Amino acid sequence: MHGYAGKVLRVDLSRETFVEEELDPQLARTFLGGRGLNVYRLWHQVPAGLAGLDPANVLVFGVGPFNGTLFPGSGRFNVSAMSPQTGILGDSNAGGFFGAELKFAGYDQLIITGRAPQPVYLWLSSKGPALVPARSLVSLDVWQVQDTIARDTGDPRVQVACTGPAAEAGVKFAGVFCNLVRAAARTGMGAVMASKNLKAVAVRGHRPVTVADGDTFGRLLGELEAEILDHRQYVMRCRLGTTHLVKALNARGCLGTRHYTTGRFEAWEQVSGERLAELYKVKAKACFSCPIPCSRFLRIGALATEGPEFEGLAGFTAMLGCADLRAGLEAVDRCNRYGMDVIATSECIAFVIECFEQSLITAADCDGLTPRWGDTGFMLAMVDKIAAREGIGDILGDGVRQAAQRLGRGTSRLAMHVKGLEFFKADPRGIKGYALGVAVASRGGDHLRSEPSFEFCEDKELGRARYGVPQAAFPLEYLGKGRVVKEYEELCALADCWNACKNTIVNMEVLSFAKAAAFYRALTGLDMDAETLQRACEALVNLERAFIVREGIRRSDDTLPDRFLHEPLPPGSGPSSGHVVELDPMLDEYYDSRGWDRASGVPTPGTLERLGLGFTLDDLRAAGATR
Repeated sequence: MHGYAGKVLRVDLSRETFVEEELDPQLARTFLGGRGLNVYRLWHQVPAGLAGLDPANVLVFGVGPFNGTLFPGSGRFNVSAMSPQTGILGDSNAGGFFGAELKFAGYDQLIITGRAPQPVYLWLSSKGPALVPARSLVSLDVWQVQDTIARDTGDPRVQVACTGPAAEAGVKFAGVFCNLVRAAARTGMGAVMASKNLKAVAVRGHRPVTVADGDTFGRLLGELEAEILDHRQYVMRCRLGTTHLVKALNARGCLGTRHYTTGRFEAWEQVSGERLAELYKVKAKACFSCPIPCSRFLRIGALATEGPEFEGLAGFTAMLGCADLRAGLEAVDRCNRYGMDVIATSECIAFVIECFEQSLITAADCDGLTPRWGDTGFMLAMVDKIAAREGIGDILGDGVRQAAQRLGRGTSRLAMHVKGLEFFKADPRGIKGYALGVAVASRGGDHLRSEPSFEFCEDKELGRARYGVPQAAFPLEYLGKGRVVKEYEELCALADCWNACKNTIVNMEVLSFAKAAAFYRALTGLDMDAETLQRACEALVNLERAFIVREGIRRSDDTLPDRFLHEPLPPGSGPSSGHVVELDPMLDEYYDSRGWDRASGVPTPGTLERLGLGFTLDDLRAAGATR
């Protein structure tokens, strides 16, 4: 198979066996790869209602057809399972080099079942798969694990995806990390991996990725790279990456500040991406085969690290009222070494501080510590406590939804999550397309399932032309956003199935479905037009919806915390002041555009049949979701 490796490896950790099978070409064409193939496997192999840490859970690593080629940013991978944090679809994606190396090793997917009787790591090399005893890796942090495996294999170019101490301690938002800081950190995939006694997956491959039509593929790559290099955002993305959002969102009045109590941080300049680059950036860094080096290597005194992205930077500064950039970077670095999601960790800490401010909890609940905005000592202590599940950290280690349930006392109204997943550090009241995308995302409070950046263009004629109403092009308007989110969900699905970077495909919008179809034909030799390709992405969104509907999700779950629906952003939040999220009319428009039932949010049988997902209907009927 051109593009695809053509192989799937099934690993049974309980029996310590490996089964290699051919990838079904029709399945690859239908679900494309990466996230799409992963969710297809979960639907068929994970029974409804299964607990995320049950040994019967299935952990799937997947890459797409473009991994290992010169397509921009094609080193990414998806890892998927039932989430122990949310109880619904678990899935996460990371960049770096691991995804390309998995393809070079000859696999499109790893399907991992069971539980090893002792700690092991999976070693994929030219000699074939092997399980290697890993007791010596237990309790090591992410950086130490990767370094140790590189030394033990004698190959500094080995690619390692691993867990850290937080996963071993049972933190339910622990992730899978590679290339030191590249984090598949959302929904607790590291916790699932650790529950299987699997410390790491190490890969070194030497197989080529073949291309059906090299001349056309090369020409298309040249055109795409030229468009990227000429793009108005190129220089900014190279210099700052996503950290530019601190300044941009603060100007719009929707930078999540002190747990979303206001939309502007008075000390934003002290913690901005610009200041980070000026003071601490040593060099730019890029993922495999990417012309945009949007990450950065930093040196801050004795601390040498890579990153952070916007979420970590804003989460440990503005969100916690912290104006100390060095302390914020230290907190991000600790999360990376422990192997924890920075979004969930910073939300849990902000939640505790606001609960204390509102006298819902006391210092005694916090192990004698006094939670305060901007207190760097408290912030760093809490990161350590959560990673070890020590004291108050044990309550927070399940995520903010479960923490509020355990604490009680009315704290649930201050837990900022959707479907059990903490969401990003922008205030949704100022970006309403993103607000809708977060509310309906298939893995919970997640902006990366849609990324509807179109609403920042503020071009009313373009809004009218693309989505039927001028308001679609403005972040503080809600009309048209159902149609915007639908299209951007499908672009994000394409990026995750191909495991290429959303910077280009989604945010910079340099790849239409027509161009994408031309790339796919040149790479694979499979005939696919733009409409067919977009329909495959639409099918994935509907399959994920069917998965979470099977787990009990309905329209009432497609919501946001009450603060964003009923409490206007306060004065001082710039252009976003006074705004709330008008969610219900956006949901109606979104469901209509998707072909889902308005009352329940369930895809209609006709929609599922049209998209080739009729195989889901028996399970949905058994769940009482449809007739």
